[in-house]
Amino acid sequence: MSDLILEQRDGPVLTLTLNRPEKRNPISDPDMIDALCAALERADADLDVRCVVLTGAGSAFSSGGDIGKMKPGLGLRAHLPAQTRRNYKAGIQRLPLLFEGLEVPIVAAVNGPAIGAGLDLACMCDVRVAAASAKFAESFVKIGIVPGDGGAWLLPRIIGFSKASELALTGDLIDAEEGKAIGLVSRVVPDADLLGEAAAIAGRIAANPPHAVRMTKRLLREAQGMTLKAVLEMSAAYQSLAHATEDHDEAVSAFVEKRKPLFGGR
Repeated sequence: MSDLILEQRDGPVLTLTLNRPEKRNPISDPDMIDALCAALERADADLDVRCVVLTGAGSAFSSGGDIGKMKPGLGLRAHLPAQTRRNYKAGIQRLPLLFEGLEVPIVAAVNGPAIGAGLDLACMCDVRVAAASAKFAESFVKIGIVPGDGGAWLLPRIIGFSKASELALTGDLIDAEEGKAIGLVSRVVPDADLLGEAAAIAGRIAANPPHAVRMTKRLLREAQGMTLKAVLEMSAAYQSLAHATEDHDEAVSAFVEKRKPLFGGR
């Protein structure tokens, strides 16, 4: 475990906090990428973790890249362009690939500005809840670069091509209410209520049978790049697994008996 990622467990819900508040939680440095990947991989491997909340320490969710390290030889940018390509693949591009493969659901609690790669990090999550003070910008163009972390794939799938193009090509900053209006976040709450609201959503997810939740997430993710026929085939295969779980039998029995179900992840 690393002090760059704070971990707090509350029953089946794990809260991960990006912990570099003095720099507004940039995620482009190798140590932060390693720490976040390791924490998420542990959570995904633990079936007792049924949902993860991801947030930032201090006043920002994530400032994205560390602009102070964008000179040659200091960060992802190498003196040799071919090595810069390799740095991106071995560095920040690990995050979208990891998030895409996770089965445990991730709720982003956006506690402040989510800028550049910070916005894209929020987009990698399954559910996004914003504090009233949150701000969002796909701002790579403002510093003369492109979304190098998958933002061009992520953002249009969430808010549509036209609005994603507007944000990416202008680099404009939007507030939490506009984020809600365009479907970037599902709800906006007072700053003081953010973690409680995110935890409540995570708790409602965690209350469901864990295998069904993880397979449902997998279907939602895979369906973005599949034909309907292929999705139906995958759904039938997953359904055969779901029907065979004890949790499914428990859910049916509890419904018939009009009582609260007790799910054991079996």
